[in-house]
Amino acid sequence: MSSFILDASALLAYLNDEVGAIVVENALIEGTYISIVNWAEVLSKVADIGENPEALALQLENEGLLGNNLQILPLTEEDALVIAQSRPLTKTVGLSFGDRACLALGKRLGLPVLTADRSWASLTLGVLVNLIR
Repeated sequence: MSSFILDASALLAYLNDEVGAIVVENALIEGTYISIVNWAEVLSKVADIGENPEALALQLENEGLLGNNLQILPLTEEDALVIAQSRPLTKTVGLSFGDRACLALGKRLGLPVLTADRSWASLTLGVLVNLIR
């Protein structure tokens, strides 16, 4: 059973060996989920820097990470409502659609979210937010 939800910023910190990567690595050992939206964000960032997103997915799968300790989950109709309802509450701190999708997944599963985005620390949306740095 997974223990954390990863935001795209957290997974990117791990992949790029940035500050906070060890926190994400420890979470991955316990097991994590990431929403399909946040997974698409990660792959898009990889493409932005000229890397091959398909190669990254294959690499993580071959390492036994993707599909095991990192599971990609779809969003539900319930998540869509939470994403929409949280828009007015999070607009002032600049949360994106992907950010809100991550929080909605955390809320649905009752799991804490890991992020590198400090603006999330001030949120009170019924989801425990853990900053990785």
